[in-house]
Amino acid sequence: WALHLKNVTVSLSGQYECSFATYPFGTKAAKIQLIVKAEEEQHYVKEVWLNQTLEIPCLEDTTSENLSNYPLKWLVGENGRKEELVTKEPFCPAVYRNRSTLDRQRVHLGLNNTLKIFPTKIVDDGRVFSCHVLYHPERVQKSSTTVRVFGK
Repeated sequence: WALHLKNVTVSLSGQYECSFATYPFGTKAAKIQLIVKAEEEQHYVKEVWLNQTLEIPCLEDTTSENLSNYPLKWLVGENGRKEELVTKEPFCPAVYRNRSTLDRQRVHLGLNNTLKIFPTKIVDDGRVFSCHVLYHPERVQKSSTTVRVFGK
C-alpha cells in the first residue's frame, strides 16, 4: 500500500496513518510523520580586495561529507542572465563549463565544494554566484553570494 501525493505543499505536513482489516488477525495500522520543507535559498554578500583570492562556500551550514553525496552546480549571474560554471557529480571529478564571462584559469572547485576565484577582477563586482545542491529531483537547496570587489 502506498500513498501518492501530488502538488506537495508545506500544508501537507503532518501525521499520516494507514489502517486496514485483516482476517483473522484484526486491524493493522502504521503511522508516518511527513515534514514538507519549503525550498530555501540563503543569500550572502562577500567582500574581497582586488587581485585577492575569493572563496565562496557552497552551503554555509552543511558539512562537506553531506555535499559529497549529491550532485551540485555553481552558476554565475549578472544582468539577469545565469551561466553554469562548474558541475560536480558524487565521487566524480568536477566538470568546468565553457564560459565567456570568467576565465577558466581563474575558477576552481576547492575543498568542501568551495568556489575559488583567483585573482578577483573589477568585473567580478556585483556578480552573483549561486550553488545548487540536488538532494532529490524535487528538492534543491540553493545558496547565492553577491560579490563586492574593493580596490586599494
